[in-house]
Amino acid sequence: MGSEVLDDVIGWRDGRIVAIDQTALPHRLALLDIATVDELVDAIVRLAVRGAPLLGVAGALGVALAARQADREGWDAGRLNAEVERIAGARPTAVNLRREVLAVAAVLTDGAAATEAAALAVRDAAIETSRRLSERGAAFLIEECGAGPLTVHTHCNTGALACLGWGSALGVIRTLRDRGALAHVIADETRPLLQGSRLTAWELGQLGIEHYLVADGAGPFLISQGQADAVVVGADRVAANGDVANKIGTYSLALAARRAGIPFLVSAPESTIDEATATGADIPLELRADEEVTSFGGVRTAPEGSRALNYAFDVTPADLITAIITEDRVIRP
Repeated sequence: MGSEVLDDVIGWRDGRIVAIDQTALPHRLALLDIATVDELVDAIVRLAVRGAPLLGVAGALGVALAARQADREGWDAGRLNAEVERIAGARPTAVNLRREVLAVAAVLTDGAAATEAAALAVRDAAIETSRRLSERGAAFLIEECGAGPLTVHTHCNTGALACLGWGSALGVIRTLRDRGALAHVIADETRPLLQGSRLTAWELGQLGIEHYLVADGAGPFLISQGQADAVVVGADRVAANGDVANKIGTYSLALAARRAGIPFLVSAPESTIDEATATGADIPLELRADEEVTSFGGVRTAPEGSRALNYAFDVTPADLITAIITEDRVIRP
């Protein structure tokens, strides 16, 4: 199975959303056939559809889906708006979801064809954006670190599964490989749902890129031992002051990178920058179910009565970030 399998992570077919079920990977490549808003919200909440840029695309297509369902079931405008809002609020930290939902919802009154065209334009733009920011990020790292080959440490999943096209941080890694500037990748397993070991390792395998998985808690120590030349991560929201929300575990990597004196690079599209959010303290951080930490594989691993502080994201202050790379620019906070 080659990397071309990722060309259609999410799409629109006969008035329905078709998307890779990311909870089935790496063992099965399964597709979701999503026909209702309920099905879409469920897929987003349980992380079958995930990744900030991909959530933006899913939200855009979700508006078109809601319009179809409204016609089919005779919803009035109030019901349609409420269902669109449900999609926008399905995951609060990633700004792309709400932003793209609202952008496409603005053309609902122009009819189904215009709504679907606007949603598909969001998808096309995400693919093009990922390629541009991947090229810019790779060029930045080569300039900062030399031609390598470089060992890159990454976190969570930031490839085509999360972003379409080439990805964000994983797109930078892929471009480094194509330029002969990559040695190998160190990928964190990423608790609590193992997006690193289930998804990033799968994508790297599809691309034929040498990689090593490590437990989240081991990442900062490996960096301290000189085992990485740079850390590259994605983002779910960038505040106006340059603080970045990303998957829980990112902050500790930034601290380690600063101590080790290596670049800590955030690769994210312009759509992830939220000028309306002043600082990281204003970013809503998703708190997920206890069971994702207190159980594993459906088997309880913690004593009954134990609770979890299951934050899905953390915030990395701007002063720990070497640069934020978008498709258009290099931002040095």
